[in-house]
Amino acid sequence: MHLPESYIPIIIQSIVAIGFVFISLIITHLLGPKRGGAVKKDTFECGIEGEGDARFPISIKYFMTAILFVLFDVEVIFFYPYAVNFRGMGMEGFMAVLLFVSVFLMGFYYVLKKGAFEWDK
Repeated sequence: MHLPESYIPIIIQSIVAIGFVFISLIITHLLGPKRGGAVKKDTFECGIEGEGDARFPISIKYFMTAILFVLFDVEVIFFYPYAVNFRGMGMEGFMAVLLFVSVFLMGFYYVLKKGAFEWDK
């Protein structure tokens, strides 16, 4: 039986951990160096000097590829629990997966009709 008193060590440990984080952040902010300047504020990427403007137009194909990747990748993650425990879920789990797949396929059909897979345009 779970008594409220049995959660006291967990609550104390959580308070100590959160307190340590906040105290560490405050102390490092107060004691750390306060140096500024043009060199420190300059952008730095992998040892390569920056050139040009970062605000240039990027093709929408790039963003569509990223969004579709996330769509398909996350969809596979949701299939994993069903694949591991499909016998225990029974018919109710199977119907839930069919509903999920149907919603996913509707989104796939929408993307297909919008021409997101036509890379030559």
